[in-house]
Amino acid sequence: MADERRDTTTDGGLPAETEVGQPLGVPRWVTAVLPIVLLVLVLGAFVFTSPLAGIQGGEPLPDVTVTHSTLPSDDTVVLHVTNNGPEEVTISQVLVDEAYWNFRVEGAGGDRTLEPRESARVVVPYHWNPGWDLEVDLVLSDGATVSHGIEAPQQSPGFGADVLWTLALIGLFVGVIPVALGMLWFPYIRTMSDRTLHAVLLFATGVLAFLAFDAGFEAFELAERIPGAYEGNLLVVSGVLGALLLVQSISSWREGRAAGDGRAGGGLWVAYLVALGIGLHNLAEGLAIGSSFALGRVSLGAFLVIGFMLHNVTEGPAVVAPVARDERPAWWHFVALGLLAGAPVILGGWIGSLAYSPTVGAFFLAIGVGAILQVVWEITRMVRDAGGRVGSATNLLAFLIGFAVMYATDIFVAI
Repeated sequence: MADERRDTTTDGGLPAETEVGQPLGVPRWVTAVLPIVLLVLVLGAFVFTSPLAGIQGGEPLPDVTVTHSTLPSDDTVVLHVTNNGPEEVTISQVLVDEAYWNFRVEGAGGDRTLEPRESARVVVPYHWNPGWDLEVDLVLSDGATVSHGIEAPQQSPGFGADVLWTLALIGLFVGVIPVALGMLWFPYIRTMSDRTLHAVLLFATGVLAFLAFDAGFEAFELAERIPGAYEGNLLVVSGVLGALLLVQSISSWREGRAAGDGRAGGGLWVAYLVALGIGLHNLAEGLAIGSSFALGRVSLGAFLVIGFMLHNVTEGPAVVAPVARDERPAWWHFVALGLLAGAPVILGGWIGSLAYSPTVGAFFLAIGVGAILQVVWEITRMVRDAGGRVGSATNLLAFLIGFAVMYATDIFVAI
């Protein structure tokens, strides 16, 4: 009886009856581990015997990246550099606006030599003038030159409790409050007909699609500043696919565990996914604000804050629309949804100001894109399951309006 109840297939692959207990007469784990053991042995033999030592293909070219620069005072320039190449490199000289200048290297073991994959800070005691462009050249020991331009330099504000408070206040106004205001449309959305509600859901997918494109373009733009060793473009693609498949696998796992439970495909779960996707995007938005603040390149005037609020208030309806046909969730769910979608702006601002990194920024943006794409899929499936037609004229127009509204409000936002 136990065999009859047994599911003879797992995920649509081979039937369980065809599984072989001991292939080749040895335990299964031996056949699983054997290729890995042999690979380790071959690699060890290759390293210790060096069979290609006599083959010389020339010296590899140095590969040094200046990820970004900071200006802690008006008489100091700091370049953040990474050695991407397979060989160590030594920074011999530094030129600022074509003049040789003293410098020191911090974080490279006390000398000016960077080991492969090592990062360091090049500190130049140079008095610069705000708004006057700088051109800094690093001359390596083999004569190679790495150039980095600093446009319209401004002093970095430094870091302290006042900066954290300022960034928290910025995040509150550009992230939490706009999303919370947008969620106040929930009672009105509940009164809509099914047809109108489906249009609102497609409007939400238009909003999310814009965020995905916006974050994707920014991620690939940042990828150009990522040290070559990290393969910036592939890092972005990995982040997108990884987040998409991870969120989808969690969703599928949840549906499997709650099979027969109506809550499995409920709107509240989709609402949390929407809030998560928007929150990841807003985390990257906060990273941009924090990093710009750290680099002294942000000026959040009233017009810009208004632009942010108009831009992000449209995310509120996208969060609550999936629960419009369910029993009204407890109030704390709304608080949690609002914080999940809006509060990451604060967290991103702190991270961006503390440890700005194009690599981290691009990766967070990519994760946001992947999560958003999965959420778009969930919403369209929700409309289909409710008997709606995703491709109807009304729904497609709502999608376009959502996309266009985000584009129009995005014009007001420029850091």
